[in-house]
Amino acid sequence: MTELAPVDEAITLDQLNLDPFPIYRRLRSEAPVCRVKAAGRTFLTKAADTKHVKDNPELFSSDDPNTPMKRAFWAHTLMRKDGKAHLTERMAMAPAFAPKVITNEWMPRYQKIAEEYVSRLPRGEVVDLFAILSGAYAARGLAILLGMEEASDEDMMEWSQALIEGAGNFGWRDEPFERADRANEAIHSLLDSLQDRHRTSPNPSAFSVMLTADDPIPEKQIYANIKIAIGGGINEPRDALNTTLYGLLTNPEQLEEVKKNGDWMKAFEEGVRWVAPISASSRLVKEDTEIRGCLIPKGDTVMTIQASANRDEDVVSNGEVFDVYRDDCHHQSFGNGPHFCQGTHVARRAVGQIMLPALFDRFPNMSIPDIDAVLWRGFGFRGPIQIPVLLE
Repeated sequence: MTELAPVDEAITLDQLNLDPFPIYRRLRSEAPVCRVKAAGRTFLTKAADTKHVKDNPELFSSDDPNTPMKRAFWAHTLMRKDGKAHLTERMAMAPAFAPKVITNEWMPRYQKIAEEYVSRLPRGEVVDLFAILSGAYAARGLAILLGMEEASDEDMMEWSQALIEGAGNFGWRDEPFERADRANEAIHSLLDSLQDRHRTSPNPSAFSVMLTADDPIPEKQIYANIKIAIGGGINEPRDALNTTLYGLLTNPEQLEEVKKNGDWMKAFEEGVRWVAPISASSRLVKEDTEIRGCLIPKGDTVMTIQASANRDEDVVSNGEVFDVYRDDCHHQSFGNGPHFCQGTHVARRAVGQIMLPALFDRFPNMSIPDIDAVLWRGFGFRGPIQIPVLLE
């Protein structure tokens, strides 16, 4: 008879938050299918398994009732839907993410924001780019794309963090939910006030295209879509930018090569492979199934660990190392299957085509004076939460 996956009672959520990579390395070799008691999930750490789960939504459903997301977002969001229900809500926003719209509408705006935000950085000083640039740049671009530019950068960053921490609140503590509630109230209030503007002057922003569609989805779901975009659309480009900067600044010979060849997009792809901004995702198991000889019972929740899959020895050689010029930069950082990240092309261009070259153009001798001052955090979402850089 097939047995259940082994249980690990030693791994803590704090360990995963501080540095999950040694844990993932051990799990890949010893227990690639493992029930982690602290998370209440069966972790899948191998690339083939994470891809298999994402590619088979009829067996591994996004509609996991045990995640805190519904409570955090005040809604059953498209992230937790499958099939037609998921597609309908995803397609409602799609016109705002069409390739032509990204190229003609959003990237010129991102270019302008990048130039403005980089030009106000103080030359010759040490600044924390997390606090002063990366999040603000992602927030401003996203506010414009979503059609809510009345929100300040600070508002957008607070709302994003509040929603993310609420959605990742697997310990079901009160404080993260209370913070998420305040964010929900503020977002709803702003969106209520913006409806007339978007209805009278339709435009390519996500809020406008959803409101003015021929057959619009319900208002509650429009608002939920906007909140999902705020939750994921700031941290992913922010963390990708900070991670890629760290990788380049700690590998000066690679940085010189990237500058010489203009390989900024390559650097971005390696950055998101090396440390996946969205590191883990939950799926509900619909039928008894087997993975690597372990029984995964119906009703169980598996967690695909993209952060581990991206370093899996079966697909990437020397995956723990940041290497822009590897020829096996395979990653699942933007997901795969029906839930492939809708903002992928915006993030790629905003960071890889625009911000990285803009920063190094203005500060060609930028450096990290104290590697130990860079702080990394996060299990579900991961990146440097502090990255002090000398701007020269």
